[in-house]
Amino acid sequence: MKRPLGIVIVSMLMILFGVVEIATGFSHNFVGISTSTSLTFTIAGATIGAFYSIAGILTLTMKRWAVLCAIVLLVADVIGRFALVATGLFPLNSTENIAGIMGGTGIAIIFVVYLWLKLSAF
Repeated sequence: MKRPLGIVIVSMLMILFGVVEIATGFSHNFVGISTSTSLTFTIAGATIGAFYSIAGILTLTMKRWAVLCAIVLLVADVIGRFALVATGLFPLNSTENIAGIMGGTGIAIIFVVYLWLKLSAF
């Protein structure tokens, strides 16, 4: 099955953003955004990033069941982000942090909506 360009682009971005989230989980810093240095954040951040990347990989398969799993993983990513903020593991102590969490969460939500709207392509 031929992959539509939009789906390929979204999938690659999910993989890339997931890898960045995994790296941030371990480094606790990304372009001025600082996170908790706790082991809990490291595990949670890396897991959320893995969900994001796996969602991108699943989407590339062009199988309906896989994209439904990808949507679930992206929703878990969004819930995980809210949990990180709610527990203080992702502090909202700077403009960069606020913009980072809002932008990143917004993008993940956009990907969920995009994939949901494109379900007929799978």
